Amino acid sequence: MDESTLNDTTDNTQDKSQENPTQKNPTQKNSTPRNPAENSSTQTNAAEPAPAVRKRRLVAPTSGDKLGAPEPGMSPEAPTAAASPPPTKRKRAVTAPDKPASRSHVKSEPKAKSQTRGKSEPKGRTKSDPASSESEIAKPPVPPVPPPARKPQIGDSRPAPSQQAPESEGAGGRRRRRRGGRGRGGRGRSGEAASTTTETRNGSHAPVEAILADQQPLELDDEQLTERRGKYRNGKPLGRYRMCVHVSEGATHIAVLEGRSLIEYYVSRPSDDISEIYGNLYMGRVRRVLPGMEAAFVDIGTPKQAVLYRGDLTVASDDSDEDASGERKRAGGRRGRNVSGPAIGDLISNGQTIMCQVIKNPIGHKGARLTTEVSLPGRFVVLIPGSNVTGISRRLPSRERRRLRTLLAKEIPEGFGVILRTAAENVTPAEIRRDIERLTRQWTQISELSKRSDAPALLFREPELAVRIIREQFTADFREVVIDDPVLFDQVKGYMEAVAAPLMDRIRYYDPVAERLPLFERSHVAEQVRKATDRKVWLPSGGSLIIEHTEALTVIDVNTGRNVGRSSLNETLFQNNLEAATEIAKQLRLRDIGGIIVVDFVDMDDKRQREQLMNTLNEALARDKTRTATEPISDMGIVQMTRMRTGEGLLESMSDPCDECEGRGIQLRESLFA
Repeated sequence: MDESTLNDTTDNTQDKSQENPTQKNPTQKNSTPRNPAENSSTQTNAAEPAPAVRKRRLVAPTSGDKLGAPEPGMSPEAPTAAASPPPTKRKRAVTAPDKPASRSHVKSEPKAKSQTRGKSEPKGRTKSDPASSESEIAKPPVPPVPPPARKPQIGDSRPAPSQQAPESEGAGGRRRRRRGGRGRGGRGRSGEAASTTTETRNGSHAPVEAILADQQPLELDDEQLTERRGKYRNGKPLGRYRMCVHVSEGATHIAVLEGRSLIEYYVSRPSDDISEIYGNLYMGRVRRVLPGMEAAFVDIGTPKQAVLYRGDLTVASDDSDEDASGERKRAGGRRGRNVSGPAIGDLISNGQTIMCQVIKNPIGHKGARLTTEVSLPGRFVVLIPGSNVTGISRRLPSRERRRLRTLLAKEIPEGFGVILRTAAENVTPAEIRRDIERLTRQWTQISELSKRSDAPALLFREPELAVRIIREQFTADFREVVIDDPVLFDQVKGYMEAVAAPLMDRIRYYDPVAERLPLFERSHVAEQVRKATDRKVWLPSGGSLIIEHTEALTVIDVNTGRNVGRSSLNETLFQNNLEAATEIAKQLRLRDIGGIIVVDFVDMDDKRQREQLMNTLNEALARDKTRTATEPISDMGIVQMTRMRTGEGLLESMSDPCDECEGRGIQLRESLFA
């Protein structure tokens, strides 16, 4: 017997000896101790149950151990079945260790009162007896099984929780590295982080990042530099627009102002390769072809499969005229269908791998929309591999378009289509040539990556939304671009230095600590964004607009409200509708409302007034860069229009549906349904 067991036995028997003075000290050699259970025979035969027996790791008994001694760690005041049977020759059968024994389980067993050292165990002793289970080892507690991870559901726009536990240093001596730099949005800035989708799913290589600035700026002469820098007054730049970029912990906010009026607002969350994937290139695998819908579902590695329509699958081979606006022309109807030519089942099949590009982010329960006509946007041009499409932006003056048409004929590379953007105004041939070379080198990297990647895989990732907007919209018409994040400021500054050095002095850093006021409060953006999420919009003369969203369309109702007019009812209604037409175009652009839009103007009997109203509406919509198509106004004052949708609107990006009413805005009275 080891020393610890011997000490515990000594302490327990000494306490027992105080109750029975005739008992000898069990620590002496060659002494046979009395069983403590003999003094409590009346207790074992009592009606009350015996206390529970704890499982313990015990040392196997040796020849010098006292079998009649109490177990180590057991209290002498709680006699158990491990002791010798009482003189009545009845022995209690010990039950499981975690259940108390009852009187009904007592069985008879012929045996002597006491046992001496060296004698074997009684034959009637069962295996469940704690005294005979000294060789058993206590099992460790079983840890609770975690609940299964939630699978992706229809309507998710975020990735489902990962079902794989993170690796630690103790697991195989390997430690998982974090990807993405500083947060998930950092990889869009550094350009060095790997793709979560491709590396974690099939071990592919990191996707190609957009080349923003890889060369030194070109040297321009004084005349070109003065023309490209824009207008100045008293040493300060002049412009119609102003852009403010605010970077918060979970999102980047971009506000475009015309004077002090907010006209565009964007919310960009950190890119996650799940919901913010507009413009990305993928190697997808066709999962299901639907001939009846002229569409196919393609797996690109996102929770919801993307959709590819028949009209987006075919690539037009005809040259576009010089009035092309830079947007792809799709044969077919509203969904890009093409009723002529081969069916979609003759072009692709299940299991086939295709290279595709996202032209619409996932929205709600719908997946992303794809096209096989790949386009790579740059600062001045849009490169279309495998096409011969050429075009020039319609927003440029006629004289500038003629100059660029001549220049473009000399710079188009073989096997590519090129579209000149609005930012190409007054650029030199060397700048256009260098932009084309940059995009051509970028396409070569994408092609090489596609040959060694298994579908689904991410091939090319667009930069963050703030960089894309500055790349596509920032011209000499902007008075300044103000950024309150030093990291994003350095990135934009370096990009503009390489592609548009004359506009560098219009990019300014805003220090919130030194200014003692947030950027959006200083520019009066916060209160305008709050009003842009309201359901009701007031007009200058007292009328109002009611904007309601449904699953399929957006309805705008025009009301006279407090507008009582001055001369006549007909003139009052006409002026109210003119104010509403201008405000509707502004709200569509500010709230980024897309899809089908129905406007209910106040009824007017005069046909000439209805025509003038449509002209005012179309002129206001022309200032919006997003494509919009309108139908003539009906006799009832209804105008139907469609506006291209590329992502979620302002209201969806700034809010969450209510858990109580599920976004309906009402709660049913359950007591009335009883």
